[in-house]
Amino acid sequence: HLHRASLLLPALEAALANFSAGAAGGVVQPVRTVLPVPRHGGYLGVMPAYSAADDALTTKLVTFYEHLKDSSVPSHQATVLLFDPSNGTLKAVLDGSVITAKRTAAVSAIATKLLMPAFAEVLCILGAGVQAYSHYDIFTELFTFKEVRIWNRSKERAVKFASSVPGPVRVCSSAQEAVTGADVIVTVTMATAPILFGDWVKPGAHINAVGASRPDWRELDDELMKNSVLFVDSRDAALTESGDVILSGAEIFAELGEVLKGTKPALPEKTTVFKSLGMAVEDTVAAKFVYDAWSAGN
Repeated sequence: HLHRASLLLPALEAALANFSAGAAGGVVQPVRTVLPVPRHGGYLGVMPAYSAADDALTTKLVTFYEHLKDSSVPSHQATVLLFDPSNGTLKAVLDGSVITAKRTAAVSAIATKLLMPAFAEVLCILGAGVQAYSHYDIFTELFTFKEVRIWNRSKERAVKFASSVPGPVRVCSSAQEAVTGADVIVTVTMATAPILFGDWVKPGAHINAVGASRPDWRELDDELMKNSVLFVDSRDAALTESGDVILSGAEIFAELGEVLKGTKPALPEKTTVFKSLGMAVEDTVAAKFVYDAWSAGN
């Protein structure tokens, strides 16, 4: 039911705007709780949310483990529980990994639609995991790029990515080679220190920074963070969870929802960064979309 994540865009845009409207928007959502698993180097995140506009109540349980020796296991695994908000009954248990991959890419696509330069020809993806595939799918569906490039720490995985997606993708031997001259850049890595540097980035480019979801992890260097206009999904989350934001001291210009509401401008002529941490209400909207589609089919 999420084969085409672009079908989620209107619901996600409404949810982002409602979230940024505060109490009037009817989204109730705390910053995610993250429990470390010190013995194994992992984390368990708990992400509950209620959306009044959708009358939907969910919580997502997500585990993320960095640098797993067994690469057959995904770094992120998730389950979404959908409840009946009128009485608290559990209605469905959904594959949160698919929902996370698709809704994250869809929100990046919303940011890109608003923030990318007018004549964007080159897309660059840094990373070759699950999020690289979901971002490639929706970006090539919604936008027309003359060239798509990929870089990954393991060249083997980058080559596998390029051979398994439907369109032509250029595998680059360095992140710098991939980024140079790119109009839209997506960082979807497990990096804990910067892999993207400001002096590589073309002025006016748009960056979707999706990895580095811990306060001490980075994907982008200080120069890029400080010399770009910074957009986030949630101010509170970015100031609590994002090492890119916290450690650089970069100033947040707007939440994506404020741009969608029209209370803040998009500024596509500037170099822009969208720091995506993912919000529970995005899972809520996506889970309800999947459940409603499944219910209609049954």
